[in-house]
Amino acid sequence: MVKKRVIPVILLREGRIVQSRRYSRYNILGDPTPAVERISNWSSDELIYLDITNREDPHAELHEVDSLLQAIALRCSVPLTFGGGVRSVEDVRRRLRLGADKITLNSMAIDQPDLIDQVAAAFGSQCMVVSMDVKLNAEGRHEVFKCGRKPTGATPEAFAKMVEQRGAGEILVSSVDRDGTGQGFDIDLIRRVCGAVRIPVIALGGAGDWGHFAEVLTKTDASAVAAANIFQHSENSVHECKDHLHRAGFPVRKPAPLSTESAIL
Repeated sequence: MVKKRVIPVILLREGRIVQSRRYSRYNILGDPTPAVERISNWSSDELIYLDITNREDPHAELHEVDSLLQAIALRCSVPLTFGGGVRSVEDVRRRLRLGADKITLNSMAIDQPDLIDQVAAAFGSQCMVVSMDVKLNAEGRHEVFKCGRKPTGATPEAFAKMVEQRGAGEILVSSVDRDGTGQGFDIDLIRRVCGAVRIPVIALGGAGDWGHFAEVLTKTDASAVAAANIFQHSENSVHECKDHLHRAGFPVRKPAPLSTESAIL
């Protein structure tokens, strides 16, 4: 049986880790480099770093993404997906050389979908993840939004099918409405995207307790569950989440016993 994955997500904004709520409020937590070692020691299956710095804001204090990625990759002992600021195949090639295992596209998958084809052709679909930000529009229907803010008119199902056809290997589905609320995953959204494609779907947005992870695995065909805010505190570790899911009978990789050193990081 294929194992379900538990994936922590770390959000970066102008070089610092942040907690997000509905893509509009951000709580600054600090240096992103120590977190990768701590979370790697928590039996994480993978790790996703998303740089959400607003590069359209002329007042944004931009940081050097490449040097940050290199520092993170040196400390990361699990597969690393990195997203943010990718504009070309050369950007992808450089970040893979710096230590990323996968690259995720968000706004460029909307503005320049041919880049999905190009990346998949150059490096394989296994390293091409498309991140989809979805929220309810004025009519109460799910719609894909560029960076969670600008409506595209695309339904999640249609967008998912498009990126799959172009060569995406995975889809990260994020609910903007659930982001940072702790109210649980948008089950209807995840179920519909899973039903539209054959490639793995990663559910993100809304996790408030371990029961929410179990719920989305029970009610949808998601291949992985991901979360950001809940994993930013030591008492809420991936190890604890996977232990909960394993004891409940879900097919996750059984967490290794925590060492004393790992427990206090």
